[in-house]
Amino acid sequence: MKLRSRPVALGLAALAFSALVFGRAQAGGGHYYPPVADPLVKEECGSCHLAFAPAMLPAKSWQRVMNGLKNHFGDDASVDPAQAERIAAYLVANAADTGGRRYGGKLLRGVATADAPLRITELPKWVGEHRNVPDWEWRHKDVNSKANCAACHADAARGYYDE
Repeated sequence: MKLRSRPVALGLAALAFSALVFGRAQAGGGHYYPPVADPLVKEECGSCHLAFAPAMLPAKSWQRVMNGLKNHFGDDASVDPAQAERIAAYLVANAADTGGRRYGGKLLRGVATADAPLRITELPKWVGEHRNVPDWEWRHKDVNSKANCAACHADAARGYYDE
């Protein structure tokens, strides 16, 4: 009886290990943030820049962003009130401290729960990950901004920021 249980145990261990490895591959390791799935959010936010994954900021931050669309980092990004409400609801529901917690928690390390940062590029984790990028690279004509993730992360639109 013991001889038969060993292959079963080994098979179960192999299956568990495979599930763990496959799960990490699916999640993109430590640099995956589920991309925007809502067509309205993708269209409105993505018309000027990469539609950032909601899991990259806490809910309070997305509320601040949506309440400041009239002066959105120097531009007027205002949308119809009904659209703004729908976009805000999506971003808040999938924020790093709500629905996107599984992915966004790592990016919020070092951010107080009461804080509502507006820029992903100022989060301690982001700064640490990009500390070795020289200033001249941010000014390169193909990059032009720390917020232009897709310039260096080819799969950013799909949620992968590994490089």
